[in-house]
Amino acid sequence: MTGPEETTDQPVSEARLIQARMDKLERLRKRGIDPYPARFKPTSDSASARTMLDTVEADQGEGAKSDPLILAGRMMARRGMGKAAFIDLRDATGTIQLHLRQDVLGEQYELLDDLDLGDIIGAEGPVFRTRRGEPSIEVQSLTVLTKATRPLPDKWAGLRDTEKRFRQRYLDLIANDRAMEIARMRADIVASMRSFMHKRGFMEVETPMLVTVPAGASARPFGTHHNALDRDLYLRIATELHLKKLIVGGFDKVCEIGRIFRNEGFDQDHNPEFTTIESYEAYADYNDVMEMVEEMVSTIAHEVTGSMIVPPAEEDGDEINLTPPWPRLDLREEIIKRSGIDFLECSDVESLSEAMRERDIHVEPGANWGRLLDKVISDHVEPHLIQPAFLVDYPVEMSPLAKRKPDSDGIVERFEGFVGGHELCNAFTELNDPVDQRARFEEQERLRREHGDDEMDRLDEDFLVAVEHGMPPTGGLGLGIDRLAMLITGERSIREVILYPQLRD
Repeated sequence: MTGPEETTDQPVSEARLIQARMDKLERLRKRGIDPYPARFKPTSDSASARTMLDTVEADQGEGAKSDPLILAGRMMARRGMGKAAFIDLRDATGTIQLHLRQDVLGEQYELLDDLDLGDIIGAEGPVFRTRRGEPSIEVQSLTVLTKATRPLPDKWAGLRDTEKRFRQRYLDLIANDRAMEIARMRADIVASMRSFMHKRGFMEVETPMLVTVPAGASARPFGTHHNALDRDLYLRIATELHLKKLIVGGFDKVCEIGRIFRNEGFDQDHNPEFTTIESYEAYADYNDVMEMVEEMVSTIAHEVTGSMIVPPAEEDGDEINLTPPWPRLDLREEIIKRSGIDFLECSDVESLSEAMRERDIHVEPGANWGRLLDKVISDHVEPHLIQPAFLVDYPVEMSPLAKRKPDSDGIVERFEGFVGGHELCNAFTELNDPVDQRARFEEQERLRREHGDDEMDRLDEDFLVAVEHGMPPTGGLGLGIDRLAMLITGERSIREVILYPQLRD
């Protein structure tokens, strides 16, 4: 009996490996075996089979076998030759060993000659425990379900090429149990988030991805052209304005989990398309939203991992305790504490730029005052916010959609949540004064023209008209789901928690 070609020690070109598989494919067909049957119905999976064995052994004692099960999965390893062989079968829930014997399978045992690593097969038989204590399927029937014509690279000791992992994510999922675990955890995070918001009475909605005005955030948009309408459109950079129109329309609690697109670079923390949840609640303010965020994040972490304590992403890092309440830190005080800069005393571009240069903080040429202060925050404040915390009360110049704080000149009711030195969320007591809102949008447009800054927020006349019809006091939130997934899974790169991240050519 010849084994799968990957088990040889001699280097073989991929073309030869593919041809060898094609030859085996043809042999199967000549024997009347369809290598791609239309249907196969498993009755169990690897995890359920292991659980069933524990149950049977508890009832019947050591050496017991279950009733026959039917499983399907990918052949990941093979051991043994001659009259007996073992195959590691991997399915969506894990891996289980198949025990194949010639005296049990008869002519079907010859199928092993034409099987290779990566093939998808079906097996029927009881689950039992080998003498070495390994739960295994005693295969009584073997079925070829999919003949893989391209080999799994590198004998699948592990996929080392990071770029290949992301470009061919399916290979990463096949080879890397951690990749599969992260994908499942992310799905659980989103499911837990939906459940949390629905229990709080939020209605989940969908708003347009193609918009005429890319407003609601400071970001450069992606543009496209609608042929039938003969007009330029943009991929949304936020869901905020459409959601607030629904608050105007009479819904008190709305939220949307959706994709956002921003025409920017990418690094460990950024991807040009990412997922957020935005929520808006009438008759709430930013204090109410802070309480909701700390409860939501801690609840999700506990439901997904069983704990509110997040292990460190690095060996020398700190555990992160998500247990509420999280501290509320005054933004101005934190900037003074960490950098010595008081933004009330550096109230124009020139004085703030000079203060930044004195502290060796990069000053972006042509940047407006708000962008410069944001650089100070990211350089000197954010890295210290390892444990969860809220920075509160921002300058109005940085927050065109937030409501002014009573008795605080030039300050708005805005907070940003930080964990692990990274921004997790951004939220306001929403501005509902239509006159003030129009003035702020017009100021943003002026700054964009003056500084040539495509990332400044834009004036959306339709939104202004909506607010002029009356929007109740509202608390709003935008939270990055990718960042939350990074936090809860303990991953340092956003590419690890997005199944298909953007990559360079």
